[in-house]
Amino acid sequence: MPKYVIEREIPGAGKLSAPELRAISQKSCAVLGSLGPQIQWLHSYVTDDKVYCLYIAPNEQQVREHAAQGGFPANRVSEVVEIIDPTTAE
Repeated sequence: MPKYVIEREIPGAGKLSAPELRAISQKSCAVLGSLGPQIQWLHSYVTDDKVYCLYIAPNEQQVREHAAQGGFPANRVSEVVEIIDPTTAE
């Protein structure tokens, strides 16, 4: 199943409180539940003005549908074609 990195432009994302992040996460999980088991949220990285999310999904359209239903921006959706880490150098 393909993996996708979603770049979400959210001004002030790094200043969101724990309750605000929890509410966003709850909304995301509720939408995921309605879309079915094929789309999964793995984790996200919150920076000053962006959130980068890693998802498993059958296609980009399902990732974009999740964003639309949740009211989340999906400014850029990129399919992961390979994963490397320090062990790749060995």
